[in-house]
This record gives sequence, structure tokens and C-alpha cells, in this order.
Amino acid sequence: MKRMTGIILALTLIALCAGFALAAEGGNPKKGKYLYKKDCKTCHVAGGEGGEMTPLSKTQAQWDRFFEKKSKGCADHAGVSEKDVKDIQQFLFDHAADSDQPETCG
Repeated sequence: MKRMTGIILALTLIALCAGFALAAEGGNPKKGKYLYKKDCKTCHVAGGEGGEMTPLSKTQAQWDRFFEKKSKGCADHAGVSEKDVKDIQQFLFDHAADSDQPETCG
């Protein structure tokens, strides 16, 4: 029984580590929050041109998929560099709806 519990625990830890690997690697969430407020929030508010978008708008997996598909588009508007996009992605991921610290970025 102890062996089975150990195996289950090990598999759970492996799954968690794999999930964290999907997040933006090397992004600075503190800088990302600043950049989000400065560059993104102007368009991504209720009634705004880009539609409302906050960290709570998506789960961590949804943010990963969003940036896999659209990160180049984010860099195209507002003069946001790829490094800045990575920082913004990290902030959004870290404070997504299913994160340990969900945030609206008010």
C-alpha cells in the first residue's frame, strides 16, 4: 500500500512539473503587470476596442494557448517587444482564474 501511495505521489509531482513547464519561461510577472496596465489595458477594458481582458479572463492553460497563437499579434500593436509580451504572458499566467493568486489587475 505504501509503495502504491509513493507511485501515485511521484506521478502527481511529475504531472505538476509538466504543467508548470507550459508557462512562459523567463517572463518577469512584476514587469508584465506594469506593461499590461500601460500597454494592454487601454484597449482591453469593458467596451474597449480590444474587448475586456484581465488575468481572470482565462485559465493558465487558456493563456498558454492564447499566446501560442496570438503573441505575434500582441507584439505588432502598441510597439510591444517580444520580451515584453513574455513578461505580460507570465503576469497573466501567474494570476489566471485557476492560479494560486487570481487577480483582476484593477
